[in-house]
Amino acid sequence: MPTGGRSALEAPDAHAASVADLARVTGLDESLVDDLVPRVRRKLAQQPIEDLRVDFEDGSGVRLDAEEDRAVADVVFALEQVTASGSERPVSFGVRFKSLEPSTRRRGVRSLVAYLTGAAERGLLSAGSVLTLPKVTTVDQVQALSEILRVLETDLGVAAGKLTVEIQVETPQAVLGVDGTALVAKMIQASAGRCSALDYGTYDYSAALGIAAEYQSMEHPAADFAKAVMQVVAAGFGVRLSDGSTNIIPEGDTSAVHRAWELHARLVNRSLRRGYYQGWDLHPAQLPTRYLATYAFYRGGFAASAARLRAYEESVSESGILVEPATVRALADFLIRGLECGAVDESELHSAAGVDRLRLAGLAGGRTGGDLTLAGPR
Repeated sequence: MPTGGRSALEAPDAHAASVADLARVTGLDESLVDDLVPRVRRKLAQQPIEDLRVDFEDGSGVRLDAEEDRAVADVVFALEQVTASGSERPVSFGVRFKSLEPSTRRRGVRSLVAYLTGAAERGLLSAGSVLTLPKVTTVDQVQALSEILRVLETDLGVAAGKLTVEIQVETPQAVLGVDGTALVAKMIQASAGRCSALDYGTYDYSAALGIAAEYQSMEHPAADFAKAVMQVVAAGFGVRLSDGSTNIIPEGDTSAVHRAWELHARLVNRSLRRGYYQGWDLHPAQLPTRYLATYAFYRGGFAASAARLRAYEESVSESGILVEPATVRALADFLIRGLECGAVDESELHSAAGVDRLRLAGLAGGRTGGDLTLAGPR
């Protein structure tokens, strides 16, 4: 079993004596939790982390060059071991290197080059390899990174454009420039097609606005504004959007773990309702509530969505509901996300909606996979 899954499974074993405990803590219906627990445990045992970032930025801190060089080499070795062992590695993985701000630029580029060089030598730069650029303040930083990656692709013999980037929005100027334009849109353009996602950075963004530490949160109105802008931009460019993280970690005694789980489950559900289908988790013990809340979201809406889609496919009019093409796309997108994340099985999808995966992907606008529904610890 992958290490992350083992650690994630230990948390409910230690702090949730019954299904009733999990239901009470997460605010979910007990019968639904009872139905979901085997599915969640299976997911944690087989593929606990779908999308992984090893952090050489805030999580790593300032180190001596020799120390960080060794850490980068260790990361490459660990990824190679996971691949060689046949374990279910994350669909998407990579590193978050230090920002291209003047104070961290040299070290950030050094770690980036070392990671990509080592990974290329070991054949690890798969289609799921992603790099996260944090604390972006200018369009020039994205342009510079794109040029660095272009040169590295040539030097390492990697196909042009294969190295993709996530832009982490952690500064106010990344959302709106002094001229009132959404600079994050210009940043995506500056990536020369490399940008695959926009990530919200909860705490750096909040601090930059002067929000007191006690009130820094994914659900602060300032956070909602930033993510609303990001969501509009992401939709226009067809890139993914990831919500931020909570630093209230499920550690300590059972009451402390329960408080952290209650908050996390609520925040995951809140993000999903707003159309943010990924989020950052910082600790393995957050994975049980990540999957419970996510599976509950998709299973909770499954029956009604499947029935409406079946009615559309069979050309049966619904009472009081006009089924427009946009609604059909939304229904299909919801169902395929539930299928991809593991909340729904293909057999029950076919039985309830009367469609298979291929037809569903067509109704959803051609999306056939690879768009992760959620993210494990990053």
